[in-house]
Amino acid sequence: MKMNNTRPNLKHKKRFFEFLIEKGLLICGSMTGIIIILIVIFLFKEGASFFTNRIIEQGYVLAINAKNPIRKIDSKDIKDIFDAKITNWKELGGNDQEIMLFRFEDLTEFYTEEELGKDFELVPEKINEVIAHYEGIIAFVPEMFIPEDFKGVLIDDPRISLAAFFGGTEWIPTTTPSPQFGVLPLLLGTLWVSIAAILIALPLSLAIAIYLAEIANMRVRNILKPLIELLAGIPSVVYGFFGLIVVVPFVQKVFGLPLGETGLTGSLILAIMALPTIVTVAEDAMRNTPRSMKEASLALGATQWQTIQKVVLPYSKSGISAAVVLGIGRAIGETMAVLMVTGNAAVIPTTLMEPLRTIPATIAAELGEAPKGGVHYEALFLLGCILFLITLIISITVDHINRKKTYA
Repeated sequence: MKMNNTRPNLKHKKRFFEFLIEKGLLICGSMTGIIIILIVIFLFKEGASFFTNRIIEQGYVLAINAKNPIRKIDSKDIKDIFDAKITNWKELGGNDQEIMLFRFEDLTEFYTEEELGKDFELVPEKINEVIAHYEGIIAFVPEMFIPEDFKGVLIDDPRISLAAFFGGTEWIPTTTPSPQFGVLPLLLGTLWVSIAAILIALPLSLAIAIYLAEIANMRVRNILKPLIELLAGIPSVVYGFFGLIVVVPFVQKVFGLPLGETGLTGSLILAIMALPTIVTVAEDAMRNTPRSMKEASLALGATQWQTIQKVVLPYSKSGISAAVVLGIGRAIGETMAVLMVTGNAAVIPTTLMEPLRTIPATIAAELGEAPKGGVHYEALFLLGCILFLITLIISITVDHINRKKTYA
């Protein structure tokens, strides 16, 4: 009787522990999903608020003389005015009047310290006088010094637009009075480097994966596989140092360039970094091909290469696709190595032989200097959103292609 009672108790305890393990795994999986969703929500929430910011630096205004008919100036024109590229109001549709630039610190050139008051209490009045006196003036002054009886006109300050952000050709977030947040150079730089890296890494990685999975003997495989996987464990900054010491001089010498820090250098480094990921995942997928399928192909008279082409590769295409996506993700998201070898120039690239800058490198280089909650800080979060969307689009595209081929 005791034996009969013990066995049901053991079964009951076993089922209870299995129930606990099952629920624990469910909770862990659910928490992982919730955390990922919260991260994405936080990222897009911080990034989306970027478009609610003013073009002019926070706390400042642009003021002009009341006789000036101009009431609205876009961000690019404001920068060109203060860079002296636009020198006459008629270039903006206004009067034929030379533009006079005035910054707050220029006030001491018009008045002495005594005239500004002992505690600078007369500063608003003096700013009012200067703007009212000079018809061609454009003044960049703190908003707090604009008096209630202001005799000038404040330039309308629109919000940053989608067109200005995605179509802008300049990324100069620290310029005043109008920072430039044109993401086009960074986006093109990221795509140029990443696509070139994958075009270099993918054929080489697939060749290595096929060799390890189908051709190499066990001894060679046991030597090469750990060495390739070891590449994935090398810190990216080490790849950056390797690029600076070896790849940069090589590219400079071979192509006769004045500088070796180019998009091609970044592509070569990224290709090396993506290679172990693609090789490992693709090789595991190929080795999972059922032995019976390969033996049947050989029994029908197919050669080893025909078997690899007609049996192994089609069967493992989902794993190969996953390897490609992971490789592209590694290339697009890489930061330090790319920052060190691409020249870090935020200009629109025309060839891979020019310096450029990628989105991850920009985030890494500027996030520490961007004031938390400011427009620059939010712009960097928006760059992170763009990276997320690029990776998501690539994953969905590869998955769609695989399903289309499967159904075909």
